Amino acid sequence: MTAQTSSFMTRDGTRIAYALHGDPSATARVAMIHSLAMSGDYWRLVAQRLVAQGVCALAVDCRGHGASDKPAGPYKLELFADDLADLFDHLGWDKAVIAGSSMGGSVALAFGLNHPARTAGLALIDTTSCYGDDAPKAWDQRANAAMEKGLSSLIDFQLTRWFGDDFRTQNPAIPQACVETFLKNDVAAYAATCRMLGNFDLRGRLGEIKVPTRIFVGDEDYATPPAMAQAMHDGIAGSTLRVLAKARHLTPLEAPDEVTDEIMGVVKAVRG
Repeated sequence: MTAQTSSFMTRDGTRIAYALHGDPSATARVAMIHSLAMSGDYWRLVAQRLVAQGVCALAVDCRGHGASDKPAGPYKLELFADDLADLFDHLGWDKAVIAGSSMGGSVALAFGLNHPARTAGLALIDTTSCYGDDAPKAWDQRANAAMEKGLSSLIDFQLTRWFGDDFRTQNPAIPQACVETFLKNDVAAYAATCRMLGNFDLRGRLGEIKVPTRIFVGDEDYATPPAMAQAMHDGIAGSTLRVLAKARHLTPLEAPDEVTDEIMGVVKAVRG
């Protein structure tokens, strides 16, 4: 089934683009939030697999990304989460499983905390509840580098974080597509998102999560390493943690079968 693409206006007048994969009337619903500087298309491989298992999969372009509007910052995770809640209102969805990768996982966590009645379950992939005490400085430096030197100056840094060496060699089209998406970003919006990621800290609220939660990370992920996943697992009662061997940071593209399995595990737990 071809994805249905459209857009809508949030409560503050920002146009958000999205795609619905699968049957909109399906009772199993998953909302997917992409990594920094990517777009909803980031989830295409996982979406195909979810649809094959009867799921309606929603892929959103976060504000500042993809085909969505790129308003001036500052940005906050809570704002991104509210955008998704507004999209649920637009679609007539009461709740869904929320899956997020990297930045998207942090947004998913914020959604689960701030919109618990609309969160059926969480799949937190290659992500964290906080980047650490030095995060504001580190992310500000990345934002400044993009503003001063351009996004192309960050490509070599990003590629080695995104994918393992063997994967990049054996599947060159996927890293190349990510590079093309990355370079299309609005630099000011990218910088605002970087600063957002440097300044959030949800560690103290993890105990509020009461829905089925699965946490997934690659063992070679040094953007959000397994220790960050373990900290979330320790803080969220009843959560599961899976560490995938020989995988790095963008596992929805590097290991879509395994990521789909984790998301479906949440879907099945919600069904009971």
